Amino acid sequence: MKTMIKLLTLSAFVAMLALPVAAQDQCTQENKDAYYKAFTDNRKDDQPKALENAKKYLACPVPADITPDGQKIIDYLKRWVGLYEEAMKKAQLPDLLYNKRDYKAAYTLGRELTAAEPENLKYLIDLGANGYLLVPLKDQSLNSDAVNYARKAIQMLEAGKTIEDWKPLTGKDDSLAYLNYTIGTLTLAQDPSSALKNLIKSAQYETPLKKEPFTYAYIGGAYETGPYAKLSDQYKVFSGKDETPESKLLLANINQIVDRMIDAYARAVALAGSDAKYAEPKKTWTATLSDWYKYRNKSDAGMTELVASVLSKPLPPEPTPLTSLPAAPATPAATSATGTGTAASTTAPATTTPGATKPTPGAPNKPRN
Repeated sequence: MKTMIKLLTLSAFVAMLALPVAAQDQCTQENKDAYYKAFTDNRKDDQPKALENAKKYLACPVPADITPDGQKIIDYLKRWVGLYEEAMKKAQLPDLLYNKRDYKAAYTLGRELTAAEPENLKYLIDLGANGYLLVPLKDQSLNSDAVNYARKAIQMLEAGKTIEDWKPLTGKDDSLAYLNYTIGTLTLAQDPSSALKNLIKSAQYETPLKKEPFTYAYIGGAYETGPYAKLSDQYKVFSGKDETPESKLLLANINQIVDRMIDAYARAVALAGSDAKYAEPKKTWTATLSDWYKYRNKSDAGMTELVASVLSKPLPPEPTPLTSLPAAPATPAATSATGTGTAASTTAPATTTPGATKPTPGAPNKPRN
C-alpha cells in the first residue's frame, strides 16, 4: 500500500513538472504560425473561431528576439481582438433590452458604453426609450440613468440629430413618444407637474402609448398630485370664509385642472374596456373618475356618456391659468368644462383629495420589436 501511495505521489509530481512543458509546446513557432493562419482564414466568415485563435497566439510569451514582422502581427491581433470585443458589447445592448429583457444587465452595460461614447444617439435612444420598464426593479440609480439618457436623446433629436437604424422603434416620432414617457413615469413621484408635460407629449404621437390606458392614468395622477395639489393647498386660506374675487378666481383655476383630470381618467377607463389585463386597475380608475366627476358636476349623470365619447376628442393640453374670472354663464344649465351639460361646481376643493390614489403602476407595451 505504501508503495502504491509513493507511486501515485511520484506520478502527480511528474505531471506537475510536465505542465509547463505542455504549455510551452503550444507556443512553438509552428503552432503560432498555425494559430495565425487559422485566424486569417476565419476572420471574415467565422469570427468567433478567428477570435479563439488570435487569443491563443497572444497568450504565448513574446520572445526577446522578436522580429519587426512578428511585432506587427501581435499589434494587429491586439487591435482586432479589441475591436471585435467592443463590437460584441454593442451588439449585446439591443439583445439584452429587446430579446432577453434583462434590464438590469442592459443598463449596467449601458453605463459602460455611454461612458465611452457619451454622444452615441443610438445608445441614448435605446436606453432612454426603455427606461419606463425599470419601474418594477425599484432601483433609483438606474432610473436616474434612464431619465438622463432620455433627456439627452430628446435634446439631440430636437437639435436635428438622427440615426440610420431606428429599429425596433419606427423613427423619430416613435422615439420621442417613448423617451417622454420614460421621463414622465420615472419622475412622476418626485415632480408631477414637470412629469405631466412629458406624459402629455408622449400621448401626441401615433404609437401604442396613445392607446394605452396607463398613459392617461398617469396623466390624471400627474394633474392630481401636481397642479391640483398645489392650487388646493393655496385655497386653504379661503376655507370657511366668504367668497371673494380672489377665491373665485383660484377656484376657477382649480376647476380647470379637475376637468383635465376627469378627461384623463375617462380615457383610461374607455381604453381599458373589457380587457381582462386591465380589470383591476380599471376599478380604481373608475372609482377615481366617479369621485371627481361628482365633485365637479354634483352627480354622476352623464359620466357614462363621457366615457363613451371621450376618445373621439383630442387630448386637451394643460389649461392656461386664468388671470380674471370668466363671464357668468347665460343660463344656470350652461355646459360645464367637463362637457356633461350640468352646472359647473362652485364648491371649494376638497381638503382631502376625492379618491386620492396614485395612478396604478404598470407598464404598457414596450417599444415595438
